[in-house]
Parts: sequence; C-alpha cells; structure tokens
Amino acid sequence: MSDVISVLLVDDHALVRKGFRRMIEDDPGIAVIGEASNGMEAVQLAQQLRPRVIVMDMAMPGMDGVQATREILRRLPETAIVILSMYAQESYVRHAFDAGALGYILKNAIDVDLAAAIRDVAAGKRVLDPGLIAAEREPDDVFGRLTQREKQILQLIAEGHSNREIAAMLNLSVNTVAVHRANLMDALGIHRTAELVLYAVRKGLVRVP
Repeated sequence: MSDVISVLLVDDHALVRKGFRRMIEDDPGIAVIGEASNGMEAVQLAQQLRPRVIVMDMAMPGMDGVQATREILRRLPETAIVILSMYAQESYVRHAFDAGALGYILKNAIDVDLAAAIRDVAAGKRVLDPGLIAAEREPDDVFGRLTQREKQILQLIAEGHSNREIAAMLNLSVNTVAVHRANLMDALGIHRTAELVLYAVRKGLVRVP
C-alpha cells in the first residue's frame, strides 16, 4: 500500500485552491487527488475519492466548512480534516473541533506549513495554528454548561425562528421550546430576545454577513 497521503482540497476560490495545491505538492509524500468548490461537492467527492485528509475552507456559500466536516465524518469517520479559516475567534475554533476536525489553520498566516499539518492530522494528531494557542483556554463557563439542545434552540432563535417554527423543526411541543427559551435566558442572565441574538453572534452560532 502506498504511503503517499491523499488529499482533497475544498475552497470556493479556484486561485486559492491552485496556490494550496502547489504548496502541498512540493512534498512528495502528499498527493492532491481532487478539488471541490463548495461544501456539498466536498461531501460528494469525499465519498467518491475517499481521501486520507481533507483541507477544508471554513467560509463557503451554502454548506460551510463546519457543516461539510460534520457530514463527511458521519459517513467517513476515518477521514482527517484540516479547517482553513480567516476567523481567529475562539468560538469558530471550538465549532470546528466540535464538528470533528483535527486541525484549524489561519489562511492568512504567512508561516503556515500546510504539508506538515496534513502529515500530522493523517497521523491522528491535533493541529492548531500557533497564533491561536490562546483559543485553547477554558471556554465560557455558562456557555459550556448549556446542553446541545439548548445551543441548538439558541441558534434557531438567533436565526429569527418563532417558538412554533422551532417546535416543528425539532419535533418538540411549543411549550417545551418555551421552557428551553426561558431556561436559556435564566442561565445567561438575559431578558430580551435581541440580547439572545447578540450572545449567539458573539459565540459564533450565527454568522453575520
């Protein structure tokens, strides 16, 4: 079996993919076997090509890199994924790792060694951009104590959905959603929906265009 690490490149800009391909293929132990321009295409090509590593852009139209990572790992759990991002905020880093990514690298870092990151994640190691080490600090205590369901409802509230819409989407009763909303406000010390939305934005649950 070949020791060459197969890589799928995912970015919605062709020039960016070209630049990263050159950077990666300078290493004879790494081969780019495919390119995708969006999250949906990444999911399809991952299943078709089964690369060892996927280098995934975070911000893409439609299905973003975190969503695509989650979908790919649900189907191909042995795949190692490195997220490339313009976002240095702790919340974005946490979402990427929560989705199952093994690496998070800033796209604008001039000293990034992408080939080394690919080799590391292929070996099962976790990789974090040196400029983001501070993001490894303890997360916000209150946010960390929220359940996945509460975070999901918080995100849907921030996206503008009503209690009735959220209940239908999650197959819950309207009363259950209302209780979750009240519990969220109590836990966070927030009293208005607008404040919930701002909190969700600060935590990276909702991206502002």
